[in-house]
Amino acid sequence: MTAVQKLRAMLADPEKITACPGVYDGFTARIALAEGAECLYMTGAGTTMSRLGLPDLGLATLTEMATNATLLASLSPSTPLIADADTGYGNALQVSRTVTAYMRAGVAGLHLEDQEVGKRCGHLEGKRVVRREEWVGRVRAAVMVRGRERERVDGGDVVIIARSDALQGLGYEEAVWRLRAAVEVGADVAFLEGVTSREMAERFVRDLAPTPCLFNNVPGGVSPDLTVQEAREIGFKIAIYPVLGLEVVYSAVRRGVRQLLDEGVVRGVEADGRRWGIRELFGVCGLEECVEFEREAGEGRFGVGCKI
Repeated sequence: MTAVQKLRAMLADPEKITACPGVYDGFTARIALAEGAECLYMTGAGTTMSRLGLPDLGLATLTEMATNATLLASLSPSTPLIADADTGYGNALQVSRTVTAYMRAGVAGLHLEDQEVGKRCGHLEGKRVVRREEWVGRVRAAVMVRGRERERVDGGDVVIIARSDALQGLGYEEAVWRLRAAVEVGADVAFLEGVTSREMAERFVRDLAPTPCLFNNVPGGVSPDLTVQEAREIGFKIAIYPVLGLEVVYSAVRRGVRQLLDEGVVRGVEADGRRWGIRELFGVCGLEECVEFEREAGEGRFGVGCKI
């Protein structure tokens, strides 16, 4: 079963919700995979912050986003990766390039939004969305490209997630209209960005039924901090946690740097004082698999293993 087939099976399971930890580079993806995550989420904010050192204000390009998606999808091709595709980076023609690049990167699902090019994080103020016609055109272009890629010799598929940011400026009814229109032209999942209460989330899932819906959990944002179980009870099929990796890394690195600068030493960040050495860190990135591969290939450099 391919990664896309797995994601579609998850969406079709009436009892299941898929929780996706947000990852943004090879290391955070490897950690999530080692912990047993069954689906990963490539966060656009995390990609922008980790690759560019800049805030999520639409600064990352298609090339930068697709390159990161290619890396993340390659680490475990059988594990579904849902990736942020922002606005598609332009009009229908640019959207076609974006979807083609993401599909060939091995992405299982992508979300496309209705903000203007030059977008910003969905939980910041001042968002502006495109006209209805342009929005529907973006989604239609994505669906057309998916159909074209399916006809290629090697086939191809992707779950298209339609995201509307219209709630903030145009209201709930307009956002729901846009998501319904996206589903009508072929989107698979509906994503209402910036829901402001559990009651609104429940209403949204009811109004879009039977279309699967996605919930975005952003700490410090405008939406309620729902647990996976709470999101499941409401009826969401996917819950993404895009800030998970950023939040814990920020805290740990900041603490470690302060220890070094203030005390001249780096102490363990675990409750029991443990430090993580290079063997453990390399291990999560496939050290043993690499050693075994070289051994089987007959190079012999690591014939006795890789002792540290």
